[in-house]
Amino acid sequence: MDKQIAEMYADGKVNEAIHALIGKIDADPRETDNYLQLASYLLEQGSPEQAQKLLVQAKGLIKNPQDVDYDLAVAYYAQGEFNKSLALLNQIPNDDDTLYQKALVYLKTGQNEKALAHALSIKRVDDHVKELLGDIWLALGELKAASASYASIPEKQRTAKVNFLLGVSWHGRDRDRAEKFFARAKKMDPKYYKQARDQYASIMKLVAGKNKKEQ
Repeated sequence: MDKQIAEMYADGKVNEAIHALIGKIDADPRETDNYLQLASYLLEQGSPEQAQKLLVQAKGLIKNPQDVDYDLAVAYYAQGEFNKSLALLNQIPNDDDTLYQKALVYLKTGQNEKALAHALSIKRVDDHVKELLGDIWLALGELKAASASYASIPEKQRTAKVNFLLGVSWHGRDRDRAEKFFARAKKMDPKYYKQARDQYASIMKLVAGKNKKEQ
């Protein structure tokens, strides 16, 4: 990675950083790191299609085409091309990053048990992995396990999404506690809160109904 360009990007000079990397790629089309650095910036900026095209181009130019497979799989995933993403991931050794990405794909395609198996195999469990485990437990209907995973993320590190889903996971067991999490999510990101409330409305009704029957 070019540290000078990375600092430029971190300082908010996104276009300058991207153009600098394009210049480096034009000067040396066989250097893998420049493609990977540029692809990561394109993905972060919400341009997965451009990242995909760049990495497909790279595979025809660099010495070891497989070196860009993971990033290309991420680009496919970001575009909803889950089968293409998984096909590439299956050619890569199962380190923590690959297991994480596979779990994401399986979760998105409704293969929740496979997603859980891969997520539980990750050795370095950071906040992203805890959030993923929470998402998977929630998809499996295991609300206590979901809330435990989300709650294991330090309070100051929780996003609006994590706070909202903590509310969902508590909704059927402790409505007051759930509303506190919803309130935090709303304060952090009102737009996300409204979208999530609509998205999860049917699930929360189902959870509440189930809870009443069990009482």
